[in-house]
Parts: sequence; structure tokens; C-alpha cells
Amino acid sequence: MDIFLLWHIHDLTDDNRTHEEEKLIGVFSSETKANEAIEQPKEREGFKDYPLSCFEIHKSKIDRLGWVDGFATIHWTN
Repeated sequence: MDIFLLWHIHDLTDDNRTHEEEKLIGVFSSETKANEAIEQPKEREGFKDYPLSCFEIHKSKIDRLGWVDGFATIHWTN
């Protein structure tokens, strides 16, 4: 079964560097519902300061691992 994850992703620059700031907004049963859901947060504090292109919909499968590789930890320093 397909699911659709609605993310808000933008670059954030702080004292340490520029990195991606990612927020999972919700998980939906259709791409249409995910697109409709953008209407709620898009005018709220924080979200309204970024273009609509920061909202991304990622299709995935239920009951399936999405990340099977290892990972690296990055420690930001000044």
C-alpha cells in the first residue's frame, strides 16, 4: 500500500553552518490528500516565511523499511 509523507524542508543557517531543516508534517493515504493538507500550515508562523516549494511529498510503502543502509553522525563545530 502506498502512503504519502508531507515534509517541509528548507536550508537553515546558524552559528555552525548551513544545513537542511526537515519537519514531517503528516502521512496521507493519497497524494491528493497530502497536497490538500499543505493549505493548513502554509500561512502559519514560520511556514509562511518560505516558498511553497519547501513542501515536499514523498511516496513510500507501508510495512517496508525506508532506510536500510548505515548512517554517519555529523558533529557541528564553530
